[in-house]
Amino acid sequence: MFSTEVYAQTNSVYDAISSGTVFADFRLRYEGVSQDNPLEDADALTFRTRLGYRSGDLNGFSFTVEMEDNRIALGQGDYTVGPSGYNPGLYSVVADPEFTELDQGFVQYKKDGFTAKVGRQVIALDGHRFVGHVGWRQDRQTFDAATVVYAPNKNLKVQYSYVDQRNRIFGEDADLDAKDHFLNASYQSSLGKLVAYSYLLEVDNGTDNSLDTYGVSFRGAKELAGTKVSYGVEYATQTNTNATLDADTDYIQAELGADILGINAKLAYEVLGSDDGVVGFSTPLATLHKFNGWSDQFLATPAGGLVDTSFSLSGKLAGGKWLAVYHDFKADEASATLDDYGTEINLQYVTTLAEKYQVAIKYADYSSDGFKVDTEKLWVWVSTKF
Repeated sequence: MFSTEVYAQTNSVYDAISSGTVFADFRLRYEGVSQDNPLEDADALTFRTRLGYRSGDLNGFSFTVEMEDNRIALGQGDYTVGPSGYNPGLYSVVADPEFTELDQGFVQYKKDGFTAKVGRQVIALDGHRFVGHVGWRQDRQTFDAATVVYAPNKNLKVQYSYVDQRNRIFGEDADLDAKDHFLNASYQSSLGKLVAYSYLLEVDNGTDNSLDTYGVSFRGAKELAGTKVSYGVEYATQTNTNATLDADTDYIQAELGADILGINAKLAYEVLGSDDGVVGFSTPLATLHKFNGWSDQFLATPAGGLVDTSFSLSGKLAGGKWLAVYHDFKADEASATLDDYGTEINLQYVTTLAEKYQVAIKYADYSSDGFKVDTEKLWVWVSTKF
């Protein structure tokens, strides 16, 4: 016979499991790529599924398990995924391989402003500029990590993660063992959010390598004379070291926006600096598609660095949201042959049907000025989650 104490504990475990929730996320997406080079145009129709379970709470403890799968739909798989060895060298790249994997699987403890999480997990910090989940791709980026968060009140938050594996966007074909440290502290004031951070990255491959970044940012928004004005500034310094390199670079970002007659206008200036044209400031764990143009020409910062001056307009139309962005790209340190990289136009419209289905179309047009080649990309998708 079970004692009363043991029975009560067993019953609590049962309640925690039986009170859990099942969740799902589905996305069917077409991506077409055309480039001014010998590669064939890419056409990809893929269907991504995420299915997960989140337990109830037992004395502050809970667990989450989530699986992720991506399949080519209707035979539309004319594209290349290099790390997966899929159609190498034939088509333009669409970075959405077929795969099935554990997306998240972690145990969490949460109580009185303190949270600890151990296992495979999503980590996204400060708009994804340095650490993100790359959720734009069908296989999002996760980390095998231990994370602790302390938030003694609604304004102050400190987060630290130690990562021993980076689960990249190519199934398991490009995952990396790591010894990464993420430290991020933020304070929300009436004027905006102040953040200080350090991201110390190291690939655990037996070689001498490190990418250490320290920075600070401030972003906020205020109502001025009946107009909402947003603003932001950020600075970071980075040391990139390996067996043949010891480089120091800087990062600068500033933006100013305003809502005028229902339209938001924003001007942004971003510099990923260069160390004498040898290496550029790098953000390898960012949600890179979100920054420096949707055609993804600058997933790796050029050796001469990057200066991105952009202007965007956004608003609402027919129950949905539209966005238009113009980018002008230049080198931070010009070479004898390369100064201007080119320009890019980005257009997007997203709406919701039947309250639960997101339908969207998106377009990117990069015009090269000597860096890479002219590139056009088109996306159409429908997604839902519950």
